[in-house]
Amino acid sequence: MWTLSGFADEISPDLDEQCRVLTDLGIRHIEFRSAWDTNVLDLDDDQLEKVRATLERAGIGSSSVGSPIGKIGVLDDFDAHLVRMRRALHVARVLQAPYIRIFSFFIPKGDDPAVHRDEVLRRMAALAAEARHHDVVLLHENEKEIYGDIPQRCLDIVEAVGSPTLRLAWDPANFVQVGVTPFTDGYEALRPYLEYLQVKDALLADGTVVPAGEGDGEVEATVRALRADGYDGFCSMEPHLATAGTLGGFSGEHHFRRATTAFTRILDTVGVEYR
Repeated sequence: MWTLSGFADEISPDLDEQCRVLTDLGIRHIEFRSAWDTNVLDLDDDQLEKVRATLERAGIGSSSVGSPIGKIGVLDDFDAHLVRMRRALHVARVLQAPYIRIFSFFIPKGDDPAVHRDEVLRRMAALAAEARHHDVVLLHENEKEIYGDIPQRCLDIVEAVGSPTLRLAWDPANFVQVGVTPFTDGYEALRPYLEYLQVKDALLADGTVVPAGEGDGEVEATVRALRADGYDGFCSMEPHLATAGTLGGFSGEHHFRRATTAFTRILDTVGVEYR
């Protein structure tokens, strides 16, 4: 049984509106990234409690904290970022989220990522160590311009760190935007560590983000393989159909619904049971 979730701040900055649309779509989980135009890690304790209570009233659970951890330069101050990581762990505990999304640091433009490998791995190991005594798993998301942007370096991270608290989220659109055909180029190698899906697609020609199945992200092929492999995890809608930026994207209610319908159509075609 697969479980739908979503970055509901792509619907609206208002949390009540996020919950209304998720509920109407039958989505009972959220990947919480922001509310009231404030990033999840910048909410104060009172605001965080309001989030918890609002989600509880709506009957919506947390699939993951959609944090920006690791979305700084590989040369930026890491000690301050560890403080942010500890806040992310606190948020996950309050929202009872089993996962926290993280990234593997932006590489200076023009640099060979291999030059920064040791520092990236040191930082990723430190993040995994912070999570070791918490009931949470860190999910590295492949993203443009970070060290782990292509399958080979995603694999390098998770195998080199070697921690059960570090696994992979799979974002087909982000792979496409760095010239990767995801299922063909990365699925077999990354599948042992793949625990979570970010649902969006993109065109190889120009990187334009499109609903699942309308681009070059090989979404249906991936869904078929995951079904055959016994996958039973979360699928988190992240449409990015109106705007996309370094720290997030926006779709609006109409496009969020459109993206969800496109993905569930694939699930129905393949014969995946979901809730």
